[in-house]
Amino acid sequence: MAEEIIQVKDLKVHYPVRSGFWNRITDYVRAVDGVSFSIKEGETYGLIGESGSGKSTTGKAIVGVEKVTSGQILYKGEDITKESVRRKMNYNKDVQMIFQDSMSSLNPRKRIEDIIAEPIRNFENLTTDQERDRVQELLSIVGMPSDAIYKFPHEFSGGQRQRIGIARAVATNPKLIVADEPTSALDLSVQAQVLNFMKHIQQQYNIAFLFISHDLGVVKHMSENLAIMHRGRLVEVGSQEEIYKNPEHIYTKRLLSAIPKIDVEHRAEHAARRREIEREFLQDQANWYDADGRVYPLTEVGPNHQVALPKEQIKGGE
Repeated sequence: MAEEIIQVKDLKVHYPVRSGFWNRITDYVRAVDGVSFSIKEGETYGLIGESGSGKSTTGKAIVGVEKVTSGQILYKGEDITKESVRRKMNYNKDVQMIFQDSMSSLNPRKRIEDIIAEPIRNFENLTTDQERDRVQELLSIVGMPSDAIYKFPHEFSGGQRQRIGIARAVATNPKLIVADEPTSALDLSVQAQVLNFMKHIQQQYNIAFLFISHDLGVVKHMSENLAIMHRGRLVEVGSQEEIYKNPEHIYTKRLLSAIPKIDVEHRAEHAARRREIEREFLQDQANWYDADGRVYPLTEVGPNHQVALPKEQIKGGE
């Protein structure tokens, strides 16, 4: 049975809001406000939410590019929010990231060979020939031609640049890759290619993925378990099958209704259902938050299925 590679416990990332003549802290933006989940070796875990939900901030905190306000991120049981532990665990080698914007994540002044080789140079001591062979191998894995090493990022399409980003992320043989909206800037046909490459790499190297997206339709084909995020908190967590078949939270239903349907015969029916869910969301959304406007804690509603319910809907609640 696969072991847990990452455990996120009550993670919080708050940004201070300053105002007044003395520029004092008067409030905080709770980008991530008490998030907990775990990812097993070789698993793809989906983190879904609309823009501003806190999903990308969660991913960046795990990678280490966002400062954690409180909570724990355990890697193989060690709390890597402590810098000394990060260095001891070689965490920066084992956890990599694929970014949403492939163009801005690749240095436009460097050739592809140097872009992919950069993380290898940071963590391994290879000869020039060994390094080039490794880069060629990585490019081959993601379906890129061998002469790509001599070119610059602007000479490739968006899908090709994303594949180069995947090759760079895999260069250090990581145990976990945080993929932040890796296909959102691509058209549908290219999306499918990139997702297939990610699946192939996962199977070949047994890499765990935290797949961050706003699109439940894309995540369905990638993730075994899902977490829906809203206002910095998780509103529904469970297996992929359970959440798609039996969504409980109105926010989850709203995201599911936004998935495009190609069935022409039922298009009008689907549009009507989407309008109905939108009205329900607008009318009842106040009931899903506590007095401070925060999402309620998660409650077990079935096997491997939790939802953030109002207090009166919790069994045994008043």
